[in-house]
Amino acid sequence: MNMTTVRKSKLLALISLLDDPDQMIFDAVEKELLKESARIIPDLEYVWESTVHDVCQERIGRLIRKIRFKEEIRHLRGWSAKSDPDLLEGFIIISRYLFPEISVEKVYRRIEELRKRVWVELNNSLTSLEKITVLNHIFFNEYRFRIVSDNQENMKSHSVAHLLESATGSMVAFSLLYQIVARKLEFPVRYIDFPRHPLLAYADRKIAARVHPDVETDILFYINPSGKGSISGRRELEFVLRKMNPVIEINRLEPGSSSTFLLRLLESIDQSAALTGETYRSQEIQQMKKVLGAHLKVKNLK
Repeated sequence: MNMTTVRKSKLLALISLLDDPDQMIFDAVEKELLKESARIIPDLEYVWESTVHDVCQERIGRLIRKIRFKEEIRHLRGWSAKSDPDLLEGFIIISRYLFPEISVEKVYRRIEELRKRVWVELNNSLTSLEKITVLNHIFFNEYRFRIVSDNQENMKSHSVAHLLESATGSMVAFSLLYQIVARKLEFPVRYIDFPRHPLLAYADRKIAARVHPDVETDILFYINPSGKGSISGRRELEFVLRKMNPVIEINRLEPGSSSTFLLRLLESIDQSAALTGETYRSQEIQQMKKVLGAHLKVKNLK
């Protein structure tokens, strides 16, 4: 009998003890199984489907969830450690935390379809403003994407898979998708952590120097994805900021990283979890935020 067979037999023996009524035995078994990777999930699911004991089903369901969460934390840690992490990859990790069954291949395929649909409408004579107008037309007129209000948000509204499937999502989730598609079209669009809602900034230092000769900035204009891609100039945004309490200086609205954008998504998910009664997610979300926050601190020190 080789080591693989021995290991498999040990795991199956541990799984068979999940219905033991003794809590101490269950705790010991769970501790051992949590050392394993997601590869044991099919075995756990088989036992879950086979058992007639409600307690055992509940325990296995909880264990599967813990193993999956551990895997997503590992993926998120690896993603955030990259020097230039891909925003879509990070969005998928968080979406998979919410809905483990999502098809990653389908997500990539649908985003590529969106990119191509916009790309065929572009040409070299278009200005930066016209390019964003084309992008907005495809998003809001052809695909009819829409934002759900805060009190209608649920877990699905934060998932990239659901957003692409239904053309409906939360303000932060859609803003993420907007930037992802824009960057795949090579538009120099950056995330701005605006207090009320995520903003995107179209950056072009050469043109910005001509448009704003008295200001040191590379931002040409601002885009509000959740406002159907509405575009604001520097002066318009300064007017809005002056009316806020407390007043915010426009120069403090620095472009944020992909990790900062995902932190905004996690905050939105946490709020939705409180509204839908999924309070068990709060601790998990805090762990995910801690992973992203830790790597942001390291990068800022470099």
